Amino acid sequence: MVIGLSDTVHTSNATEAPDAELKPGWPGGVAAAELFRSTIVQWFERHGRALPWRRTHDAYAILVSEFMLQQTQVTTVIDYYARWMARFPSFAALAAASEQDVLSVWQGLGYYSRAKNLHRAAKVVTEDFGGELPRSLAALRALPGVGDYTAAAVAAFAWDEPVPVVDANIARVLARLTNWQERIDTSAGREFLKTTAAALQPVESGGRLFNSALMELGALVCRSGQPNCLLCPVCSFCTTAVPAALPVKAPRAATAYRQEQVAFVFENNQVFLMQSQGPRWRGLWHMPPTAIMHRAPDHSLEYAITRYKVRLDVIRLPRQHDPLLTAFPVVALDALPMPAPHRRALGTMLAST
Repeated sequence: MVIGLSDTVHTSNATEAPDAELKPGWPGGVAAAELFRSTIVQWFERHGRALPWRRTHDAYAILVSEFMLQQTQVTTVIDYYARWMARFPSFAALAAASEQDVLSVWQGLGYYSRAKNLHRAAKVVTEDFGGELPRSLAALRALPGVGDYTAAAVAAFAWDEPVPVVDANIARVLARLTNWQERIDTSAGREFLKTTAAALQPVESGGRLFNSALMELGALVCRSGQPNCLLCPVCSFCTTAVPAALPVKAPRAATAYRQEQVAFVFENNQVFLMQSQGPRWRGLWHMPPTAIMHRAPDHSLEYAITRYKVRLDVIRLPRQHDPLLTAFPVVALDALPMPAPHRRALGTMLAST
């Protein structure tokens, strides 16, 4: 007999066995939770992906992977992670690097504030903690760019602590597992998921394997949209009748459309660029913006950023004596940190020159 959530009945009977007691947020008993953990971990050990950050317990490497995986797909991160670790193998190496070097290695991943925060965190760890991440969750959360989720992920994956790590995949699994019909993107929903995840954790250690298994289940089987329930190792524990309808979230904001126009200024085999001072691409070099001209652009491309779909128009213009522009030889452009859409557009313009 498989012990699922529906097999455990909670009553107020004082003679009830301890194993049938409920933990907050988990609608099954202790025995069910233990069986759930062992089942999902066994499945993970057979089917989990051999991702590079899963092959190390180094806290620095784990922190790098967590920064990179924020809002970025695993398949995209793998190559960037390898290049980053080869270039900056430790907190000390990263702290000693210039911001331009850091942004150059990061370019293409987007959301560049992550790279800057990671760079700043490396300096704090090197200067204040002797190059070793502090084991205190409060001290971790105080580092630049490290919030509750990232601190918990480091504690679980680097130090094997049994702490809840609720990412989008785990949130989806837990909402379906418990048939949570309310929104998960409210304070009440987030608290429910955290409490449920905490109730399922091993007692003293084992957070690494269990959280990895729960996350992997959401990524490979209990996927967004229609899950593959026939392949789910813990489907007998699931209490929802319509898993594709969960989790419930606020409706997505409608996509907004924007037009941007920039100048391609090329003279004597040099490209004239400016460095962004704004919050979006601060520190990166890009083609200078121009007022919208009512003429056909020399090149156009589209790209997406958050909820925006942007059309980038490039206009070939003569050089102007603008103190914000800096000349770069074409051969130096590869090493220059630049937003990916501008790099693609610049490459097309140079190819046609």
